[in-house]
Order: sequence, then structure tokens, then C-alpha cells
Amino acid sequence: MKYVGKRFLQLIPVLLGITFLSFAMMRIAGSDAITEMYADKGAVAQEIIDAKRAELGLDRPFMEQYVRWLGGLLTGDMGVSYVSGRNVFDTFVSKLPATLLLTLLSVIATILISIPLGVVAAVHHDRVVDYIIRFFSFIGNSLPNFFVGLLLMQLLAIKLGLLPVISSGTGLESAIMPTLTLAIAMSSKYMRQVRATVLEELNKEYVIGAKARGIRNHILLWKSVMKASMLTIITLLALSIGSLLGGTAIIESIFMWDGVGKLAVDAITMRDYPMIQAYVVWMAMIYVLVNLVTDLLYHLLDPRIRLGVNENA
Repeated sequence: MKYVGKRFLQLIPVLLGITFLSFAMMRIAGSDAITEMYADKGAVAQEIIDAKRAELGLDRPFMEQYVRWLGGLLTGDMGVSYVSGRNVFDTFVSKLPATLLLTLLSVIATILISIPLGVVAAVHHDRVVDYIIRFFSFIGNSLPNFFVGLLLMQLLAIKLGLLPVISSGTGLESAIMPTLTLAIAMSSKYMRQVRATVLEELNKEYVIGAKARGIRNHILLWKSVMKASMLTIITLLALSIGSLLGGTAIIESIFMWDGVGKLAVDAITMRDYPMIQAYVVWMAMIYVLVNLVTDLLYHLLDPRIRLGVNENA
């Protein structure tokens, strides 16, 4: 508990720093929310623009704006959207279920693809199966997410007509293509990492000694090698979960998946500052919490970390 409390205290200045920097960068952007709001309305009197800027508090000094926003955030008030006029917190929360569903499905698909294939490639090192798996992982890792999404859309939706071209809600059928798009990219990357980790573990002395004592390969693999490899695998999954919970903006936009990623893209396009800040805070909290949970899992799985043992000592 002492360690958890210490880690929480260390993360507070990180969160404050992220919110301050993001708030500052949005304010020094080329244009502001009021300019974007009236961009398609032709000539607008400067008095109207100034009045709207004063109404939204954008005419105040930067630090005053930041302190007022931070005070509202700490009391549960994230402001009102400049574009829709709706409460930011309510709007953001309404988009979370779609992103959570996509995250869950993508992580499950990635685990089911990358871990078994990575282990098979390591066990059959430098054989035909290994070369085939590495070839496809290289191809999958080289293709950008948006290109994979367009390929799947062309094949599964347009050519075969098996799935809708764009999402029509958050049902399972609509989630298949964005899930596959994300899973292909992540699995291709993590498959190679899992292979390298397991292969390194298989070449260690304790494995060679266990084989010499007659312990069966599958028992040794799943009870010893995989357990020792879990730290690396957990780290990879933690990073994936963090990025997915933030919403993969390009994929959500391509498939019109109504999650926080698409919400963020729309907010950035229209300079909707309160909504962008809500997204930044969400991303910061996700990565901070994921890192904290990963540290705690390290302590749980590796006694050397828990006891503060130095391997080189």
C-alpha cells in the first residue's frame, strides 16, 4: 500500500503538466474556436466576435483561463461544448461504451492471434513455420492501419457484401472490421516480440537443464517459459490497452465508429477546446493508470522487483 500511495503522488505532477501543456498548445494554435465558428458565415462584425469570445472567457489572460478550467475539472465540471452547446462530460461519457467495446474485442483478438503464433514461431525457430509467420507479421506490421481498414472494407463489405461498409451503431456486426483492422496491426507487431521473448527464454540454462532431466517440452514451455515471459507480454498489452482506450481516431473515423477517437477528431477540426481538453485528460489518466497497474503487476509477478534485488549485484 505504501508503494501504491507513493506512485499515486508521483503521478499528480505528471497529470498537471500534461493538462497545462495541452491547454497552452491549443491556445497558441493558428486560429481559435471563435474564428472556426464563424468561418462559414461570411463577413461577421468584429463586435459580435469579441462578444462571443468574452462570453466563452477566451478574452481573459491565459493563466486565468487555465486556473478556471482546472478548478472546474477538479469539481467535476468540464464545461460546455463550443459547437454543440452540450455538457462536455455527458457527451464524452456517452461515447465511451463504443470505445470500450472496440478495445475489449481488439485486445482479445490480438491475444488469440499474437501469443499462440509467437510461441509457435519460437518453438519452430528457423523452420518453415517460423519463416511463414515472420513473413506475414512483417507484411502486417508494414501496412498502415487506415490502409488495412480500406482493404477490409473493399473485400468484406464491397466485394463480398458480408459486412456493412460503415458502422450502423455499436453492434457486433459493425465492430468486426474495425476490430480486425486494429488486431492485424497489433498482432503483427506483438507476434515478433512474443517470439523474441520466448526464444530468449528457451535458450537459458535452466531450460536446457530441465530438458536434460527429461521434463516434457510442453510442460516446460507453459509452466516455466511462458511464466517468465509474462512481464514482456503484459507490458505490450498494457500499451495497447492504453492507446485503444484513447480511441484509435483514424479507424473510428474511417468506419464511423461513434467512440471517443472520432469525437476527438471532430473536436480538433472545429477547435472545440473543452472537448479536446476532456480527451487529453482522458488519455493522460488512461496512460497513467495503465502504467501504475503494470508496475503493480511487475511487483506481483517478479520477486526480484518486489524485493529490490539487483541482478548484477
